[in-house]
Amino acid sequence: MKQIIAIAAQKGGVGKSTTALAIGAGLSQRGYRVLYIDLDPQGNLSYVLGRDGDRKSILDVLRGEKKANKAIYSINGGDLIASTPALSGADMELNKEDLLKKALYPLYEEYDYIIIDTPPSLGILTVQALTACTWVIIPTLADIFSLQGIGQMYQTISAVQQYTNPDLTIRGILLTRHTRTILSRDILQMIEDTATQFGTVLFDTTIRENVALREAQASRRDIFNYAPKSNAAQDYNDLIAELLQGATPPIQEGKETELTQEADNGR
Repeated sequence: MKQIIAIAAQKGGVGKSTTALAIGAGLSQRGYRVLYIDLDPQGNLSYVLGRDGDRKSILDVLRGEKKANKAIYSINGGDLIASTPALSGADMELNKEDLLKKALYPLYEEYDYIIIDTPPSLGILTVQALTACTWVIIPTLADIFSLQGIGQMYQTISAVQQYTNPDLTIRGILLTRHTRTILSRDILQMIEDTATQFGTVLFDTTIRENVALREAQASRRDIFNYAPKSNAAQDYNDLIAELLQGATPPIQEGKETELTQEADNGR
């Protein structure tokens, strides 16, 4: 099944853009066709992917000035529709919640996964992402302020499910920058209880604090290319394995006709 995955969190500094990049890069390495959408005005994802400051952006698409397929940049390991700082004023001009969903619809057959990075706020851009996606992943730290942020995010998700996207699923809460302290264990139990209350799960995988992630960002590379044997690469590989449980493997180039013929012969 094709999935549109939004990485969303009300609080900044929880590894949102890092997680969007790692999931997309890991899926691409496994042979899936990946499109990144950078809805964060800070443009961190676009920066790491080498497309910050470019002329065409997701805002052009949301405004109806460009078709989505005309705003795509080809990058190493997938495609990207980049951010722009002008997104910071988008709440004042985007008055329909389904603009992104409608814009992406013509691209559904071109990609196996669309990964949407969102701003650290609950404004119209996050609502656009939640309305367009099938899954939302909520990254969080093991602290009380992040726990409050999960509750605020759930209120927004519930409203979107009620009014604009009844098929939206909270795929899970992801613990990032994790260190194994006594305080973290106490908060971890509270996050697990919160996940159960919200009808979702806390992922079995946790993303450990790892300097390699910051180094990879500085070098504008994903963690799998920069430090494939690091704890962070291992953790994100484990997360992707969780996400892919029961998923259909990608059809490798040149294999589609062969598979189709085999299916026809088996009828």
